[in-house]
Amino acid sequence: MLSYGVHFWKKAPFIRLLISMIAGIVVQWHLQISKTVWWTMLVIGIITVLCFFFIPFFNRYRLNFLNGIAVSILFVSTGALLTWYQDIRHDKNWLGNYYKKEYSLVVTLDEPPVEKTKSVKANATVSYLIDNEKPIPVRGKIILYFKNDSSLTQLGYGSKVIFKKSLQEIKNSGNPGGFDYKRYSLFHGITHQVYLKPEEFVVLPGKKEKRLDRFLYNTREKVLTILRKNIKGEKELGLAEALLIGYKDDLDQTLVQSYTNTGVVHIIAISGLHLGLIYWLLVQVFRPLQKRKKIKWLRPVFIIAGLWLFSLLAGAQPSVLRSALMFTCIVLGENLTKKTSIYNTMALSAFLLLCYNPYWLWDVGFQLSYAAVLSIIIFMRPIYNWFYIKNKPLDFIWKLNAVTIAAQILTVPLCIYHFHQFPNYFLLTNFVAVPLSSIIVLGEILLCTVSFIPLVALLVGKLLSGLIWLMNTYIEKIEALPFSLWDGLQVSIVQTILLIVFVTGLSFWLMEKSKTGLKLGLIALLGFASLRTLSLIQTGRQQKIIVYNVPQKTAIDFLDGRKYFFAGDPGLLEDAFARNFHLKPSRILYRVAPADSISGLYIDGNHMQCSGKHILLLNQPVAFAKQSSKPVIDLLVITNNPKIYISRLANVFTIKQVIVDGSVPAWKAVYWKKDCNSLHIPYHDVNEKGAFVMNLR
Repeated sequence: MLSYGVHFWKKAPFIRLLISMIAGIVVQWHLQISKTVWWTMLVIGIITVLCFFFIPFFNRYRLNFLNGIAVSILFVSTGALLTWYQDIRHDKNWLGNYYKKEYSLVVTLDEPPVEKTKSVKANATVSYLIDNEKPIPVRGKIILYFKNDSSLTQLGYGSKVIFKKSLQEIKNSGNPGGFDYKRYSLFHGITHQVYLKPEEFVVLPGKKEKRLDRFLYNTREKVLTILRKNIKGEKELGLAEALLIGYKDDLDQTLVQSYTNTGVVHIIAISGLHLGLIYWLLVQVFRPLQKRKKIKWLRPVFIIAGLWLFSLLAGAQPSVLRSALMFTCIVLGENLTKKTSIYNTMALSAFLLLCYNPYWLWDVGFQLSYAAVLSIIIFMRPIYNWFYIKNKPLDFIWKLNAVTIAAQILTVPLCIYHFHQFPNYFLLTNFVAVPLSSIIVLGEILLCTVSFIPLVALLVGKLLSGLIWLMNTYIEKIEALPFSLWDGLQVSIVQTILLIVFVTGLSFWLMEKSKTGLKLGLIALLGFASLRTLSLIQTGRQQKIIVYNVPQKTAIDFLDGRKYFFAGDPGLLEDAFARNFHLKPSRILYRVAPADSISGLYIDGNHMQCSGKHILLLNQPVAFAKQSSKPVIDLLVITNNPKIYISRLANVFTIKQVIVDGSVPAWKAVYWKKDCNSLHIPYHDVNEKGAFVMNLR
C-alpha cells in the first residue's frame, strides 16, 4: 500500500489534477461564472507554468509551490470551462433562445419509443423551428410523450416528426427533499417536454439515423428477442434484460425496491462486476493469440474492442464507461509491461470521463462505482487477512465476504446520503446474489451464442429462468425478515464527507497504525457529531405547515418537532408510489414520524387552526355571512375546482395568503391569480412554484 506524503502524490499525480478539475466543475455549476473569467484564468495558468521553464533550476525548485498553484488554477479553469460549454443553455443555437408558441417543430427521435403506463415516451433532438414556412436551425433535446395509439407503430429510432403544440419547460415538483428532475434532465441536454395526441403530429418520410446507433439498437433488439423467447416469467425476464444489457423498461418496480432494500441493487446496474466478467471471458477466448508472436498484438485489440462494444450495448452509462476505461488501462498496462499505480489509473479514468461530460460528477452510479472500487482496493486485503482459512472452498467464501465488507466502507455514507436507508443484512444478500448473478450473466451470454440451436437455447433459458427465480425469491425472503432495513436516514453533504473522512482515517489507523489517520478520523467524527446534534435540535423545535404539489391531489402536512399530522386525500395513504415519491422525501428531510395528533392543531370541518394560524380549506362553494369585523384567514387553501370568487371572500375575511394546490386545473388557477393580484393578496400556485412551506416558529 502506498504511503502518505510526497511519495503518494508522485505515484498518483492525476489525483491532484482530478481534484482541481472537480473543484472547477462544482464552482461553475453553483456560481455560473462567465466563461471570460475562466478563459482569463486558464491563460494566466498556462503562461505561469510556461514561465517556470525559463527560471534557473534552483529557483524553480524553491518556487515549486507557485508552480503547483498555477497548475491547480489551470485545471480548475479547465473543469469550469468544460462545465460551461456542456450546458446547452449557453449554445447560441439553443432552441430556448428562439422558440415561440406559434412555431412548429421538426424533431428526430433519438431512441425507439418506450411504452409507459399511460403513454409512449421517447427522447428527441430538435432540428428546426418553422416560422411561417421559414426553417430556423436550432439545437436542443426534448421529451416526447405520445398518447398510446395503434398508429405509433410507424415511429422508431430516427423517425422525423413535425408538430405545432406548445412546449412545456421541464420543472420540478418543488416538494421539500424531492428529486431534482429539472437538473437531471438538463444534465442530459433536455429542457422541454410535450404531450402529443395522434392528430397533433405528422411523421415525415425517411429517417435520420447514425450507423453506429442503428447497429447498437438492432443488436440490442436481437438480444432482447432471444431473451424474451427463451426466458419465462415477467420478473425473471425483466431482470435478465437488465443484467445483460442494462435494459430496465421491463423491470418489476417492486422487485427493484426489494433489491434496493437488501443492498444488492448494484447487480442490476451494469457496472464493474459485469465488465469484470466480460474481461475474464475475453481473456480466456483470446488466450491462444498470446502464444503467437506475429499476431500477439491482436489480443489486446480484441479484448478492448469487446469491452467497449459491450459498454455501448449496455447504454454507455457512466459506471460501465468507467469500468471499460479501467480495464482498458489494465490491458494496455499489461501489454506495455509498465507498472502503474491503481490510484493513478482510477484518477485518469475519472478525469477522462469528466472531460467528456462533467455532469457525470453528480451521477449516483458514477460516485458509488468509484467509491466501491477504491474501497475494495484499499480495504479488501487487510479485511481478508483477519482470518487464515486452510480449506479452499471456505477461504473462497470468506474472500467474497471480504470484498463485500470492503466495498461497503466508503459506499455506506453515500448510500445513506442518496437513498436515506441502510440494508442491515447486506452480507447475507451479497453472499448469494453476487456469485449467482455472475453465473446468470455468463449463462445469458451462452444463451445468445447458442440461440441458433432452438433446443439447446430452450434448455439454457429454462435453467436461467430457474436461477433468476431462485435469486429473486431469496432477495424477497431476506427483505421480509424483521429489521432488514434501517430507513428514514437523513444526512447533509457536509456530514457525508465527514463520515467518509472518519471511516477512512480510522481504517488507516487500524491497518497502518497511523496516528495522523486517527487524529483526522476523530476530528471528522467530532464535526459529524456536532452537526448532527445541531440538526436534531433544530428539527426538535420545528413547526411548519406544508402544502404539497401532488398532481390532482390535496396533501397537507402539519409538523410539530419530530411528528407530523397529514390532512388531505385519503387515497394518498393507500397509493404507495405517490406517497413515496411526493411526500416521503419531505418527511425524511425534516425527520418526522406520523402521529394521530399534534399539539396546537384543531380541525373543524374545512376550518383548521395550528399554533394560532387560521387555515380555511375550500373545495366547494360555501356561503359565508358577512360579520361586523372581518375574521383573519392566514392561509386560504383552494383545492379541486370550486366555484368561488376571491373578491367575495375578501369582503368577508381578511385573507393574508392564498394557496392553490395540485388538484386545481391550471386554467381555473389563472382567474384566481388575477383576482389576488388586483386585491394585493399574496398568491402561491404549487403547480408553478412548488410546495408552500410556512414556518410557524
